[in-house]
Amino acid sequence: MKNFTRLFVILLAAVLVSGCSSLDKMKKNANLVQYEITPKVLETHAGIVAAQVKATYPEKYFDKNTTLKITPVLVYEGGETAFDEILYAQGEKVLANNKPISWEGGNINWTGDVNYVPEMKVSEFMLRVEATKKDKTLAFDPIKLADGVIATSTLVEDHAMPISLKDNYQRIVPEQKMADILYNINRSDIKPAELKAADIQALKDYIALVMQNESMAVKGVTTSSYASPDGPLTLNEKLSEQRGKAAEKYLQKEYGKMPELSELFATQTTAEDWDGFKTLVQESSMADKELVLRVLSMYQDPIVREQEIKNMAAAYETLAEEILPQLRRSKFIVDVDLIGLSDDEILTAVKGDASALSLEQLLYAGTLTEDPNEMLKYYQMAAEKEPKCYRAWNNVGWTLLNMGKGEDAMVALEKAKALKNDDVVKNNMGFAALLNGDVKAASEYFNSMSAATPESKFGLGVIAITEGRYDDAVNLLGTEPCFNLALAQLLKKDVSKAKVTLDAMKGSCKGRAPYLKAVVGARVDDRDYMLNGLREAAGIDAAWKAYAKTDLELAKFWNDDTFKSTVL
Repeated sequence: MKNFTRLFVILLAAVLVSGCSSLDKMKKNANLVQYEITPKVLETHAGIVAAQVKATYPEKYFDKNTTLKITPVLVYEGGETAFDEILYAQGEKVLANNKPISWEGGNINWTGDVNYVPEMKVSEFMLRVEATKKDKTLAFDPIKLADGVIATSTLVEDHAMPISLKDNYQRIVPEQKMADILYNINRSDIKPAELKAADIQALKDYIALVMQNESMAVKGVTTSSYASPDGPLTLNEKLSEQRGKAAEKYLQKEYGKMPELSELFATQTTAEDWDGFKTLVQESSMADKELVLRVLSMYQDPIVREQEIKNMAAAYETLAEEILPQLRRSKFIVDVDLIGLSDDEILTAVKGDASALSLEQLLYAGTLTEDPNEMLKYYQMAAEKEPKCYRAWNNVGWTLLNMGKGEDAMVALEKAKALKNDDVVKNNMGFAALLNGDVKAASEYFNSMSAATPESKFGLGVIAITEGRYDDAVNLLGTEPCFNLALAQLLKKDVSKAKVTLDAMKGSCKGRAPYLKAVVGARVDDRDYMLNGLREAAGIDAAWKAYAKTDLELAKFWNDDTFKSTVL
């Protein structure tokens, strides 16, 4: 009995030792397993870090009774993130539903992804492997497969491109005042009663007002004299000229001693006023109006016209009594510029007592400064003066968007929307949502517009880049060189096009554009182009130096002495 017990213990120990030794052997020979990872260097696209792994196990490696649990993780300073997709492989005698690996060898495939966080820019892709046989578990040494993470896609420029609404302020507003002197048929002398007519008196009062008002300036005084289109042409030509001289003589008598006016006198004559005739007929209520107008449209010869009209006896009688007398005239036309406040005067007023300024002047004041805080103040004044002016609320939101204040901008834009929900407001609300991180809402605002604008296309292009839709982004961003277009081209592997776009750009986008030149230079192995871009970016913002030190796009140059001196 004692011998039996002793033998049982020896056999049990042998089994246990065999189990442990098989796990130890697999751990010891773990370097014989071949791994292929795609991509070789991890990248983030659409906020995701994705990878594929193929593990190939050699012959006589995989114990028939063992299960491997393989957990891919990204390890970075301050923590690590495990992929949700854990891989299991089992020996051919294990009764489970995992991928079996025979004693003769085999392979397994894994695909997974994790949400990107900035800390992952400097990280390592590791496999944590645990082997289990019955009730024994053994952890293998971690296996590094790749470095990560190339984060070039996160450089997308998501600033707002809102649209402002124009004011209607005009500093110089043209104004015109007119009066007529009527003549008797075939006469050119001015009747005294005509000079006492209400419109002539009103014109004289207006001129007196203009001459006393510094905010009004006369631009011209024109006399146009006419003859009615009846009678011989030679007589009408003479009449219109004589009437013009009579009118000019009257003006010289009244204002000839005022050189600021007399120098602006101009005279013109019209022998037969067919245009005036047509207008008066159209405005009249005469019975044969349409018939007369038809004659005017059918015949261009003035003699034929006159004869055809005279043939309509009843109609001509009405014309002779009501229409033709009004065409025997001289018309005085005074053109005046109403001069409003200058830019300096508006700024002085808006910084002092702005109550006297109109809504349009307050809106205009917002265009007179480049200080966003002052601009915001002026547009808020306009909104306070006229709360129902959607332009004022839109421009408050526009200013806040340019200041990067998406939440405050949305409040103002909601007020604009309540007054008028047009494409401008929708565009601006799209950018407010984008700045606030609500990509879905931003997309809905942009797509709800009745017509796309360059600004809304830019917003949708930004969204397309963040969602990894680089072809869509390139199409949306069009042909105008900008940083986001170059970035989208680079991300879709059109490196040469990205370079052309970057070289055609005028701005730097806070150093983004020259830094992307450095990335392009690294991808095409153009050291000088890379270094020039990096130097320019670092000169704009020193933060690009630290970024470059850990950017795997530039890894091949990390040991380059010039590179190292550039990022010091």
